[in-house]
Amino acid sequence: MKAFTAAVLAAGVIIAIPGGDAVAQDAAKGEIVFKTCMVCHRIGPNAKNLVGPVLNDVIGRQAGTIPGFRYSALNKHAGENGLVWSEEFIFEYLADPNAFLKKFLTEKGKPELAVGATLMPIKLPNEQQRKDVIAYLKKFSPPK
Repeated sequence: MKAFTAAVLAAGVIIAIPGGDAVAQDAAKGEIVFKTCMVCHRIGPNAKNLVGPVLNDVIGRQAGTIPGFRYSALNKHAGENGLVWSEEFIFEYLADPNAFLKKFLTEKGKPELAVGATLMPIKLPNEQQRKDVIAYLKKFSPPK
């Protein structure tokens, strides 16, 4: 698995999955797109951390705070500086995780912490797919 992760990280993977043409969020389509995310993440009952953290209750959670998961410094610094995963932040993050976290820290006045890279190798450039994935994540993030 480490060799695969290293290869994916080195490749700077961008995933484009066909079929993101709906206007509203669609959790069923989001579940299909999320299958790509399952290389690293789990969600739902009995989910466990893998290469990426469990995504249950991600909406409303402070970044970098799942107990026992080893986050990148970039992700931890963002959480320590106030990043709480809202739908809007997740939407921006999924387009380009590293750029989002670096921008967040820079805007918080912490450009010295905006170095390195997150462990998240996948980008979802398609806006509709990001909306659909968020709709799917919402099923596992009850309102707080």
